[in-house]
Amino acid sequence: MRVVAPLWVLAAAGLLGLLVLAAAVLDGALSARAAGADVRTGLTRPIGEVARLMRQRRRVTVAADTLLWRVGGAGLLVMAMMIVTVVPLGDWTLFDLDVGVVWFNAMDVLAWAFVWLTGWGANSAYSLVGGYRFLAHGLGYELPLMFALVAPAVAASSLNVGTIAAAQQGLWFVVWMPVAFLVFCMGVLAIAVWGPFSPALGPDVAGGVSVELSGVDRLLFLSGRYALLAAGAAFAVPMFLGGGAGPLLPAWVWVLVKTLALLAVFVWLRRHLPAARPDLFMEVGWVVLLPAVLLQDLLVAGIALGRS
Repeated sequence: MRVVAPLWVLAAAGLLGLLVLAAAVLDGALSARAAGADVRTGLTRPIGEVARLMRQRRRVTVAADTLLWRVGGAGLLVMAMMIVTVVPLGDWTLFDLDVGVVWFNAMDVLAWAFVWLTGWGANSAYSLVGGYRFLAHGLGYELPLMFALVAPAVAASSLNVGTIAAAQQGLWFVVWMPVAFLVFCMGVLAIAVWGPFSPALGPDVAGGVSVELSGVDRLLFLSGRYALLAAGAAFAVPMFLGGGAGPLLPAWVWVLVKTLALLAVFVWLRRHLPAARPDLFMEVGWVVLLPAVLLQDLLVAGIALGRS
């Protein structure tokens, strides 16, 4: 695995931007369909929304901590870009870290800070309630997500993402690690404040952490949520879906195809899973998900030990 030249940093950023656009367009089309409108209007909705938010004036609240508020709103987008730096695109990767799995875990924890800062920095009651709702969800999903990342690392005997992808040449890890894969996907939805984990943005609190966001600030926050879905889907490919393995097409094409397929599922799930109450989900996370993923890790460890 080679570390790419600086030009590829711009290429990776552009690729993430295209994935974000694809997710936004699909979400717009699904929204239009759910509302009974023409799907074609939904396809162009993201472009119109970007233009509207770029023209909109930034909202200012009384006694807001402006610096932390702005950092929180833009942080999700930066976090997504940091995640994709360790994702192999065929034979290329930006940073071929020996501890790429740990890097992802470090990045996903930042979502706690960024979402909460977005809610706290505005000095708004509803916004702060939304931030604490996200923290409550985090207490339920973070440990299961961390142990879900352990399974492929143990199977490949490495924390390097490229090595984990190469270890799946015979059989993709998703086939014999379904619990870890599903918990990982749940974690991606959670850090993107998506689907079941949207109470932090709930209408009962007037939009929660995003209620005071407007203009460029809202655009950055929304883009960050889509970008995290895309980054999470991309990271799942080398971890569970065989990386660039596939017939006929080049490895980098297979990575993109698998990423787009999983990203489409993430976007689709937004309207097909009920919102999870933070208090109930915390109980599910600790009583059901954590023991399940630990059993998955033990099974993987036993198989890996038998192979050695």
